[in-house]
Amino acid sequence: MRYDASSIVVLAGLQAVRMRPAMYVGSTGAEGVMQLVVEVLQNALDEALAGHSSRIEAAVGTDGRWTIADNGRGIPLGDHPTLRKPIPEVVVTELHAGGKFSEGAYKLPGGLHGVGLTCVNALSAEFTLEVRRDGGLWRGRWARGELVEAFHRVEDCGDTGTRVSFLPDPEIFGGAAADASLVETWLRAQAWLTGGLSCAFTRAGTTVRFSSDEGLAGFARWLAANQEQVHAAPITVSAAVGGIQVDAALLWTRAFAESVQCFVNHVHTPLGGAHTDGLRAAVGHALTRYAREARLLDATEPLEGSDTMEGLMVVLSVRMRDPHFEGQTKTRLLDPAAGQAVEAAVGAALGVWLRANPSDAAAVVGRAIEAGRARMASRRASERARYERVEHLVDKEIYRQQFGIRSKNWHQSADWITNSGLLGLHGGSCKLSEDAVILDVCCGSGVVGNSFRGRVKKIIGLDLTPEMVALSRQRLDEVVQGDVYDIPFPDNSFDGVCNREVLHLLPQPERPLAEIFRVIKPGGQFVVGQWVPFSAIDGPWMFQVTKKKQPLFVNNLYDEDMKRLISEAGFVDITTEEFLQWEDIDNWINTWETPQLHRHQIRDLYHQCPAEVKAVHPFEISASGAIRDCWRWVIYSAFKPA
Repeated sequence: MRYDASSIVVLAGLQAVRMRPAMYVGSTGAEGVMQLVVEVLQNALDEALAGHSSRIEAAVGTDGRWTIADNGRGIPLGDHPTLRKPIPEVVVTELHAGGKFSEGAYKLPGGLHGVGLTCVNALSAEFTLEVRRDGGLWRGRWARGELVEAFHRVEDCGDTGTRVSFLPDPEIFGGAAADASLVETWLRAQAWLTGGLSCAFTRAGTTVRFSSDEGLAGFARWLAANQEQVHAAPITVSAAVGGIQVDAALLWTRAFAESVQCFVNHVHTPLGGAHTDGLRAAVGHALTRYAREARLLDATEPLEGSDTMEGLMVVLSVRMRDPHFEGQTKTRLLDPAAGQAVEAAVGAALGVWLRANPSDAAAVVGRAIEAGRARMASRRASERARYERVEHLVDKEIYRQQFGIRSKNWHQSADWITNSGLLGLHGGSCKLSEDAVILDVCCGSGVVGNSFRGRVKKIIGLDLTPEMVALSRQRLDEVVQGDVYDIPFPDNSFDGVCNREVLHLLPQPERPLAEIFRVIKPGGQFVVGQWVPFSAIDGPWMFQVTKKKQPLFVNNLYDEDMKRLISEAGFVDITTEEFLQWEDIDNWINTWETPQLHRHQIRDLYHQCPAEVKAVHPFEISASGAIRDCWRWVIYSAFKPA
């Protein structure tokens, strides 16, 4: 293979962005499209933060085209003095060009690198820029970064602002689309973070609007919605430390997991960074110090940072000059000074609040002490578990509470829930007549039962929680609230029963299987899908992963265990089909029942996975740290003897 001077290629213009898009927007999937949307939104927000805009409007069409507008100053007009072309054209075609580098144009911008709009233009099949400024409306059009319509004056107008419309390029992103609900969440958050800002989002012909004068306290209350609060009002922080403005709102709840929403110059930093490290240090030190002073904690009793953060709903906003992020997507803040400022500001404000509110302080500290003692008890129990058999009792209230809360974002909490291939195997396993009536037990949102639609006459659902009953009624013909340990139907009521991914959560799974067998007519079919380990080699490792994610996980069922349980329940003619499905682990563990400490431990289990497990259990860890795991699903079909 020849390698000489002719092998050296210089990519001109936007070719580099199109050749290596993930380097600039993180991925060529849905996350990358989302980054395009956020880049444009962030530019509009920077105008509001500079005090020149009061409105952001976003819309997405049925074809995936995004339109984002603000009523700010509008991109400056005129020609660039050295490039000899209109400034707006420079902004969208030249990397590292923009107003964020000059003094005075923006005080605390979130868009810093001057590549945002340029990348959006380069990675869009169609891109239109409209500027309202100096008494006129100006417009230019591009396609995949190439000029289609020169930037020019269209008509007179009296207002100001910028409007960007773009269609993500299917050559780059395929059929991927940004999650509209995440855009809605972004706009809602900015309305809380930015006083006087009104945000609107239009999709499917419906517009929702956000504006709020509650600030971060309102944001924290929203995070704590449907949670039992430890204290009534959020603790608010507002202080300037070393030229860095720190604002926060903290509210402790009875939930197991924490929720930390952190922003730098209003840019969401989902992976945290120095500012969240400072927050954790401040909370841990302040609560431990107060607990010792108030003699609520024995001097020898440990209280870890994860204990003090458990159940905490917090919004943290840092505003600073020239923040340093990890990469163009700005997922993590790297400035140590920000961490020091947050630790000082939050620590001081929290210390004052604890001393001024002794009753609430005792409740907050007591919450942390409970978490610490539970952690220690869990550690001792896990050590004994190697040698002792622990009998699990069914506490139905725990199931009602957990899955009632999870119902709010059920379909977003794991990819497997709505995976069409997996659901297709369930419905495709049906061997019943078209006039059959089936029961979907522990039906959740009803997607499994609905996979039998068109194959049977009627689909009835059964679930323990009223929230899941309400969800599944959108898909099934009839839904009953009830208990799989005591199914509220007579013997031989149904031609078939279906179920998925629940037997490993149920103590004594033979009991619900006996109930399922009872309500199926002779000759009827039972179809059940279950995640199972690949082998005995990866089983113990996967048990650790799953148990840390889901405390209710009790049965580490292997394929042979499932067949034995189904057979011992009385079913015959057992057949199976396998389906390998890739799961986004960061998404899967981002649910309220998984404490933040356990999320870190789960990631560590993947990073430190033994070689013998890797040999049988496929998973991927990307350069960004994202983890995708390959799950082995098995669909079991069996029949009640005629």
